[in-house]
Amino acid sequence: MTKSAPLTLALSDKCCEGHTGCEFDGTLKRVCAESVYLQKVYDATLFNLQGLKNAAGHHFKPYLGDDVRIIRVLDIRCKKVFNPCNINDPKNLNVNLNTTVSGASFVENEHGPIKVVGPDGRRSEFILYTDTSECDDEHKGTPIFGTQIIKITGDVLVEIDVVYSDDCDCECTATLKGEIPIGTDCDPLVLTNFFELCMPSVFNSAFLPRFTEFCNVGCEARLATNSVSRDIIIDPCTGCIKVNLIIAICVTCEKKIIVPVQLCVLSTGFPCLKPNRDPICSAFPQLFPDNINNHCKPCRPRATAESVDEEPI
Repeated sequence: MTKSAPLTLALSDKCCEGHTGCEFDGTLKRVCAESVYLQKVYDATLFNLQGLKNAAGHHFKPYLGDDVRIIRVLDIRCKKVFNPCNINDPKNLNVNLNTTVSGASFVENEHGPIKVVGPDGRRSEFILYTDTSECDDEHKGTPIFGTQIIKITGDVLVEIDVVYSDDCDCECTATLKGEIPIGTDCDPLVLTNFFELCMPSVFNSAFLPRFTEFCNVGCEARLATNSVSRDIIIDPCTGCIKVNLIIAICVTCEKKIIVPVQLCVLSTGFPCLKPNRDPICSAFPQLFPDNINNHCKPCRPRATAESVDEEPI
């Protein structure tokens, strides 16, 4: 008699895959030209910056006891601290940008530089202006230069997987955790970089060019001297654990010159998602108006088991 597999409440698949509703079968019969109104990138530049933070004697938990010895370190992980219940929590790792440009200027009003709404839904774009007539005559862009000061504040969470020997000389594993402050509003970690961008005409357009920038920050951690005995100290009386670390802050920043434009693109039609039907309603309203371009036909919904069974033979 074979034993059945043990019951478990764990999910068989902890991850998922997204469905956009866009399908393309490889044929060009349903592809047509569409006009879209959006923001076009005229120039962009990408930067990778890094900074170091020395973290000496920081407390880590849990306490392992007063008669233990760290044998080796298995892994060290570092991630940003973020409190979803309070976006203004000073412990959240934040990147604050301060950018100045030369060769052009940000358009201002009585309150300072004007910011307009970008694709992220926030007022994250500055309006640029300079005399571009000289380069317009050559059908080229006008170069502008800038300086960016990045101030990083908040904390990072460091996790250290260790193997230790307890008071019975048994080897055990544990994960030590500690929050390391990177910077505060009064004493941030400061990084600086310089950039050059190419600006299109301000005269041959209904819109002035816009400047936008965004950054993402990560971190890596290592023992300060790569020595377990020197960098991980356990108080023999209290069992308190202190660790000496070096934290590398890794920053990726991108800057763009963009202008609202109207483009012609090839399209297969609107997305077609299979709805989760409610048996009470016999019909549901559509989300977008029908296409009024006769050359573009709507895409067919993705075939499902139900629709295949309903097709006549």
